[in-house]
Amino acid sequence: MSKFDLRPPTEAQRAQIIAGLNGDERRVLLEHGTEAAFCGVFLDNHRDGIYTCRFCGLPLFRSSAKFDSGTGWPSFFRPYDESHIRRLRDTSYGMIRVEEVCARCGSHLGHVFPDGPPPTGERHCLNSISLSFTDQGQPLPDILERGAPEGVPDAPETAGAASR
Repeated sequence: MSKFDLRPPTEAQRAQIIAGLNGDERRVLLEHGTEAAFCGVFLDNHRDGIYTCRFCGLPLFRSSAKFDSGTGWPSFFRPYDESHIRRLRDTSYGMIRVEEVCARCGSHLGHVFPDGPPPTGERHCLNSISLSFTDQGQPLPDILERGAPEGVPDAPETAGAASR
């Protein structure tokens, strides 16, 4: 069970956050769009830290689960916590895929494919524009003002958690 509060943002919080998004962020996060391949700011990010939801700040992926998939989008083999993402059937564009959204706010993140590396065999292929990044040791965002564990540095991943 997650230590984070997974209740969605209030309508007032949603309106305030949406007002601060630019057109590309709205298109991807709210309208399930996709950014162009090989142009996202996190594709070549190699710093240690946590990738969080651009909309609500929920931790989504650790840098230790990031890998170079060669697809042009940041890719991860395991989420920060499985309860932080929601998987949806996506039949757009004549394909059957698994869309991935933030479990707290519903923002579009990308898609999950079954061609990733061990130990999960999954490739969470995400839009950089859907993410924010917090360097290891820095406080996690607390966009919804919910308090700890948000707003404090993340605890380092333990060996047991790495084998989930």
